[in-house]
Amino acid sequence: MSFELYIFLGAAFILGSIVGSFLNVCIYRIPAGTSIVSPPSSCPHCGYCIRWYQNVPILSYLFLTGKCAGCEQAISLRYPLIEFLTGGLFVLVLYYSGLCLATPVYWIFAASLVVITFIDLDHQVIPDVISLPGIVVGFVCSFAVPWLSWFDSFLGILLGGGLLLAIAWGYQFLTKREGMGGGDIKLLAMIGAFLGWKSIFPIIFLASLAGTVIGVPLMLMRREDTRFALPFGPFLSLAAICFLLWGSQLIHWYLGFLR
Repeated sequence: MSFELYIFLGAAFILGSIVGSFLNVCIYRIPAGTSIVSPPSSCPHCGYCIRWYQNVPILSYLFLTGKCAGCEQAISLRYPLIEFLTGGLFVLVLYYSGLCLATPVYWIFAASLVVITFIDLDHQVIPDVISLPGIVVGFVCSFAVPWLSWFDSFLGILLGGGLLLAIAWGYQFLTKREGMGGGDIKLLAMIGAFLGWKSIFPIIFLASLAGTVIGVPLMLMRREDTRFALPFGPFLSLAAICFLLWGSQLIHWYLGFLR
């Protein structure tokens, strides 16, 4: 790689980690129904208002040795991890997409999936305030993505939402209990808007495979029955990121698996 590319990737990581710091606020406040803009960030234990120089992504956690500057209570390691994760995703999107109009589009997409993943893990809910506007944003942004037509995006919305809706209805009809929430359906519709209809089947397959590989051992460890609630949103998000970065390879792998 050229020196200029390293500069751009480093800038993408810094930007992503800053965005990740804001995503931490969204993950905490959106389920609580509070503003993500005000009041400023503060310690959840003592209410200490975090100064700007104590809110530098990743570095502040290291300088403060993982403790609040006010009460010295431990700060969750998840905060710098989300900042690092978002920075890494921004780097990967830039590396595989290059400098084009699609790059900021998929930065927005990746950031949305990070928020959805952690909210779903914490509360078993996918907020409509992200997924529903995400469907519209994904469709509008399809006009800025060279390899995605607006028609492919529109079909992705219909197929993503409709397919999971049919699966949910079928599961409920056969088992007489709800197995998939409406949030997952809206999330897959949003994914279809950003990635197009060709992404839907590989993403569902990969997400289901990951859910099985991770979910079954968890059920055995926790000694739960098959009604053990495992949120599907994080697996859909993971599969969507994989498709975003390695879409053509995943399609060939999926078709080869079907053969």
